[in-house]
Amino acid sequence: MGTPGAGMAADIAEQPEVFARLLEPAHAGPVAAVAAAIVARRPRHVVFTARGTSDHAALYGAYLAEIRLGLPAGLASPSAVTVFGARPDLSDALVVGVSQSGGSPDLTEVVRVARETGALTLAITNNPDSALARAAELHVDVAAGHERAVAATKTYTAELLALLLLVEGIRGGDGTVPAEELRTLAALPDLATTALADPTAPDLARRYRFAARMVTTGRGYAYPTAREAALKLMETSYLPALSFSGADLLHGPLALADPDVPVLAVVGAGPGGAAMRDVLARLDERRADVVTVGPADVPGATARLAVPEVDERLAPLLDILPLQRLALALALARGENPDAPRGLAKVTSTL
Repeated sequence: MGTPGAGMAADIAEQPEVFARLLEPAHAGPVAAVAAAIVARRPRHVVFTARGTSDHAALYGAYLAEIRLGLPAGLASPSAVTVFGARPDLSDALVVGVSQSGGSPDLTEVVRVARETGALTLAITNNPDSALARAAELHVDVAAGHERAVAATKTYTAELLALLLLVEGIRGGDGTVPAEELRTLAALPDLATTALADPTAPDLARRYRFAARMVTTGRGYAYPTAREAALKLMETSYLPALSFSGADLLHGPLALADPDVPVLAVVGAGPGGAAMRDVLARLDERRADVVTVGPADVPGATARLAVPEVDERLAPLLDILPLQRLALALALARGENPDAPRGLAKVTSTL
């Protein structure tokens, strides 16, 4: 048994390298070819299917599809197919299965049924030889390499970048990401290195090691980040963490907020971040202990996990990095081993 947390720490540290690798022509080229095939089929809507961490990547993909492509998008309920035997008509849809391992039988079945009913199907995985990849017509390899810890970190951000490349390629009209966009994306590895260098996470872990629960929140592109942060806290520290969109937080769950319940709020520099102003003001009224994730200080916040300022489309690739480090540090501070959370395995098979 190695040092607790060493695997997760190594996975987290590799993310700038993973970004750089996925942006290389050897990997970005096949993504562009997939994007071109999707352009040729002209789907009218997008349906994602995923579980766990990949479900949060899929939610990010849904935001991209609706905002950048103008296509209605949503997340499928696999049990509708696998438990209730439904066969929805997906003949005009792009159905995207997102899974690190590609090994979950229910996701494979959703993609198989979707393909039979006329959908264009795509698998996004870290395993080109997986059942999910074989079931889909198209496949994107996120090229994250072997992940040491059970808790997914680098595979998650690789999925985000693969989805971003895919959507921007589709938006370009021929599968190719425009040159200006590629120049912007080329900065991601260095920006990720900067985000990972922020020293705040270990200090916050010491502050919150005895917390009984946490709340995470964000709006728009930041909402998947809030959900993924909550999952990481729960699976590594066994700390109950509830995630809400900033809008939903005001519809009842705000009553949870008080000085004893830390709130992690993802506040970017664009429209989603601006939409959090009312949320932050209401949290301040309740004297909540708020830690923000973003490029600028927010009045009244206890602390900030600093990340570089980027377009909100790119922010989820950076915002999650200090939150991963917080989950790691908090687990260690609470005496847990985040590399091997109790009761969990790297591949989870659901039917």
